[in-house]
Amino acid sequence: MIRLAGWSIRTRLMLGAAVVLLAFLAGAGLALQRAYADSVRDARYERLQSTVYLLLARAELDASGGLIMPLSLEEPRLSLPNSGLYANISNPSSREEWQSPSTLGLQPPFPRRLSAGEWRFHELRSGGKGYLAAAYGVKWAEGPRAMPLTFAVVEDETEFFTELASFRRTLWSWLGGAGFLLLVTQTLLLGWGLAPLRRVAREIQGIERGEQPRIEGVYPSEIAGLTGNINTLIEQQQSRQTRYKDALGDLAHSLKTPLAVLRGALAEPAELPAVVAQQVARMDGIVQHQLGRAAASGSVRFAPPLLLAPIFRRIVDSLAKVYADKALSYPIDCGAALAWRIDEGDAFEVFGNLLDNAAKWARGTVQISARVEGWVLYVRIEDDGPGFSNPDAALQRGVRLDERVPGHGIGLAVVADIVAAHGGQLTLDRAAGGGAQVNIRLPSPLVDSR
Repeated sequence: MIRLAGWSIRTRLMLGAAVVLLAFLAGAGLALQRAYADSVRDARYERLQSTVYLLLARAELDASGGLIMPLSLEEPRLSLPNSGLYANISNPSSREEWQSPSTLGLQPPFPRRLSAGEWRFHELRSGGKGYLAAAYGVKWAEGPRAMPLTFAVVEDETEFFTELASFRRTLWSWLGGAGFLLLVTQTLLLGWGLAPLRRVAREIQGIERGEQPRIEGVYPSEIAGLTGNINTLIEQQQSRQTRYKDALGDLAHSLKTPLAVLRGALAEPAELPAVVAQQVARMDGIVQHQLGRAAASGSVRFAPPLLLAPIFRRIVDSLAKVYADKALSYPIDCGAALAWRIDEGDAFEVFGNLLDNAAKWARGTVQISARVEGWVLYVRIEDDGPGFSNPDAALQRGVRLDERVPGHGIGLAVVADIVAAHGGQLTLDRAAGGGAQVNIRLPSPLVDSR
């Protein structure tokens, strides 16, 4: 079995077009050849029938019932020996037969004894040769007597097959030439039609060699979506690499100060435990923040839609155990079918941090609502706590609005970074009941492709 997996699209299309074209031309050629053969055969039968009518017009019977035929007929081939056209009139009642002079020295296979009014057209074989035959039976009335006569004309098939052979040569020569021209035309059309794909391949090679940052050409609508998605993947990969690089650089830079403090504390052993504890906590917060930034997947167009209601319920179930002593309620206003294209890890990081922060400050209720309007997801998380005293400071890394609540002060900053990576917006506000309200606006990753 031929394996096509490694064949190019051009080769597949050319092979498929060639097979279909050859099959069509072969079928059309055979159909035309058959139709022409039937047409020529019918035309020859009509000519033989006309010759039979000629014999009927010239035949006569004498007083004794014997056949009388003229010495020459209007069809000259009947008078020429071995001309290929032969005639016979048989009178079975008197066992008499008349044969045309063209049968001299030959014994063609003439049909005999046909019923009155019966026509017979068929092919006969005799002595290794084929013939086309037309015969007609009559009841010839001459005075009070009526005798059955059979008029038969046969023609050698040689001319018939010679004519067919000439037609076949002409037909297949033209079909072959037409097929060749069509294949050449198909090759040129395929080359023109597949040219955009070759251009895309060259641009991708240029991207691999670092000669260009993205696919820049304008392409037909059939592959414009493909090139757009490839550019999106390239941009997401470049953005992810940039985040990794920036996070590592920021991490190295941020750890310099705590390490310098620790080195300085080595000279004062009495203060070393407190300094170590403080700087370790600080470094832990720095590492968590930078890892959160680096791990954010960002806007992912090809991520499968994620149902948000189960995510909220899983987070709420965990928080209910962590803050069991506060007996908080978590009303969720989110449709069961509401789904969004977002990485599951990013969803848990964003909503988990926000809900954990709300649960820390809430007195009795943390309310969650989510809706989609157009191509934008809106999520609002409210609590009935004291609210934000300084919303701008709350989004800064390491800033804790109340030192009595445990934490490193980086949760909201990490959330802000992840939301920004998705092209969204995070805003802090005061809830209608006086508590804190966090609003998230996330645009669909498919908006740019529409």
